[in-house]
This record gives sequence, C-alpha cells and structure tokens, in this order.
Amino acid sequence: MAYEVPPLPYDYNALEPTIDDQTMHLHHDKHHQAYVNAANGLLEGTEWADKPVEEVLQNLDSLPSDKQTGVRNQAGGHYNHSLFWEWMSPDGGGEPEGALADAINSAFGSFDEFKAQFKDAGVKRFGSGWSWLVHDGSGLTIVSTANQDNPISDGKTPLLGVDVWEHAYYLTYQNRRPDYIDAWWNVVNWPKVAEGFSKVSG
Repeated sequence: MAYEVPPLPYDYNALEPTIDDQTMHLHHDKHHQAYVNAANGLLEGTEWADKPVEEVLQNLDSLPSDKQTGVRNQAGGHYNHSLFWEWMSPDGGGEPEGALADAINSAFGSFDEFKAQFKDAGVKRFGSGWSWLVHDGSGLTIVSTANQDNPISDGKTPLLGVDVWEHAYYLTYQNRRPDYIDAWWNVVNWPKVAEGFSKVSG
C-alpha cells in the first residue's frame, strides 16, 4: 500500500496565530506530499513497498544500499510529518497531566526545565532537523536529529517532536527559530502525547 498524506485533523487556519494558514498549506500539501511521492518511488518494486513506514525506518540497514539514504530522508519526512500534525491542536497548549507529567518532572526536574532543554535542542540543531521527546526504553530523554531522521531508527520511541526546518516557520518568524518554538507550545496536543507515552510506559 503506497504511502498517502493524511488529512490534517483541523482546518489549515486552526493553529493561527502560532502557525499561519499559508504555512500549513505549503507544509502539508506541498512539502509532505513531496516526501510521500519520493518515498513511494524509492520503495516501488521492493519487498518494503507495502510495509508500514515505522517498520521501514526501523530496518534501514536491510534496504538495498543504494536506497537507504533516500528512504531515510523521504520516508522519514513522511513519518515525521504524519506525527507532527497529530501533536498539534487548536485546543492545545497548557501542560501535560497525570503519568506523563510525573515522568517529565522525574526526568527533567520540572516542566519548565523540560521545555528549556527541548527548545535548546531545537535552537542548536544546525541547519534543518527536529527536536524530540523520546522514550529510550528506560525513560524519557531529549534528542535532536538532522534532516528527516527519526529516533525510531535508533530504537527510540518519539513522543513529541518540533520541526525546525525553516519551511515550518519562516513565513511568520523569519530567522527567529527560538520565537517559533516558544509560540509552538501554545498548540501542543498533550493528550496525544500522553496517549503515546501510555503505550510505551505500560
């Protein structure tokens, strides 16, 4: 089954003023679609063409060597963005609750300290990439990846990620990546993050 761009779970303008309507149209309809088209082209005719994207990204070393980098970039772009849309909501913001909040406080000392470390990882990512909250098998930690790499390829489970490619924020924030991340907390869908955490924390 070829990959498809999932529809946004909200209207294109629903995240304004944090993320503007035009950026959402370009990001979802153009950028994400381009990753899907390229990934489908790379995997077509291989044994991986009908596998879930998670499985492909967990087994990059098993792909033909001439396709590994392309699939890492393109299928990674598809997977990252599919998660990203779900991790945002017009009803987002605030703070996590329950077990997720307890785990964040335990791992980072406080919610504010978590936000500071997460932002720092995104701001210091040179060029394009992502900042992630992940479960590494033993607990929560923060990692940053380049380009469209996903922590799932390193055996970690992504629970929350912010896209720090310039196309994600440039129309509103220009070169002010720190301002974009500060504003982005206003749309984070914490119930969705908690849902993912509950699956890996048992």
